Amino acid sequence: MRKGIHPENYRLVAFKDMSNEEVFITKSTVDVKETIDIDGVEYPLVKLEISRTSHPYYTGKMKLVDTAGRIDKFRSKYDKFKK
Repeated sequence: MRKGIHPENYRLVAFKDMSNEEVFITKSTVDVKETIDIDGVEYPLVKLEISRTSHPYYTGKMKLVDTAGRIDKFRSKYDKFKK
């Protein structure tokens, strides 16, 4: 490995899957502004739309994940072009 090019500020960070509220903690260097309290310990929080706990490849189940109403936004945007 080349020296001096890798970050050294690794710390524990909580990642939260917003589709099923699952939280997992791992080390990361990501900069975030939000935090979450887990068992009395405060962690930086990264919100994910999909993770291994909700992705159909890992769960074996197909399901529609509509975060932030994307389908509704799409439909309302293109409704005006209907004849």
